[in-house]
Amino acid sequence: MSLPEVVTREQWRAAREELLVKEKAVIRAREALSAERRRLPMVEVDKEYVFEGGDGKATLLDLFDGREQLVVHHFMFAPEWEGGCRNCSAFLDQVGHLAHLHARGTSFVAVSRAPFTRILPFKARMGWTLPWYSSYETDFNQDFEVTVEQDDGSLAERPGISCFLREHDRVFHTYSAYEGVLDEVGSTGSLLDLTALGREGAKREPVRYHDEYDG
Repeated sequence: MSLPEVVTREQWRAAREELLVKEKAVIRAREALSAERRRLPMVEVDKEYVFEGGDGKATLLDLFDGREQLVVHHFMFAPEWEGGCRNCSAFLDQVGHLAHLHARGTSFVAVSRAPFTRILPFKARMGWTLPWYSSYETDFNQDFEVTVEQDDGSLAERPGISCFLREHDRVFHTYSAYEGVLDEVGSTGSLLDLTALGREGAKREPVRYHDEYDG
């Protein structure tokens, strides 16, 4: 791979200012796209799903942990695999401290089709503390199109993210995206951009050190 051209400081600044115009256009387009995403209609989830996590059985409503929004990372981990997907693992490695999402009324969890008995040792190996649930023996992965049936009848996994909104005990599916979208998200702000309430979240909490948020 060839290296960039060597120029004077003045030439670099001129080129940088020209690129800045394009960068600002991309930012405006991204903000417009996020606003359009927030205007998407939503679908009520009336099917019962029972997940298994560190505290035992949990429903989709339980995954909110009392917050208004939920972001689910569909982590590729089939029941017969010995370990989780490497790309999904790299994605989880870059997710920041969840206190910043929680302070904005948004929970984040990983969900995989593997039994929890397989998830638990792999989670310990990776050193992750974020909530991770098994959807084993449920239709959750198939319903949200991250486990898909192949032409030969076998099942294949694909990564994705799904967002949900809670109104009292009613749960609504607001957004899903697959595969390449994970290359563009990972930070608190980028995850909130996928949700129905956006960066404001359920609460307009100022940014603090992660150990300074109430609760």
